[in-house]
Amino acid sequence: MNKQNPYRKFQGQQDKIANLEKTNSRFRRVYSEYNLMSEELWNLETTPGVGVPDDFINSVQLQTTFLEDEIEQWLDNTADEKLE
Repeated sequence: MNKQNPYRKFQGQQDKIANLEKTNSRFRRVYSEYNLMSEELWNLETTPGVGVPDDFINSVQLQTTFLEDEIEQWLDNTADEKLE
């Protein structure tokens, strides 16, 4: 049984993401990098027989977390703008 990728945490906000990707090139770049990093991290953690040092995985996790935080800030700001 395949586990779901825990790094895909923004699936419920695809409308906001699509709008930001159209209007903000920096967001588009950050979100693209996040998708690549989260997919690579998922592959590193779930592919059997891949010998990757823990330090490398930890650094990828840290970078992914930074990207998640930045994306969350954009999504929160977009929600705040709609309330005004």
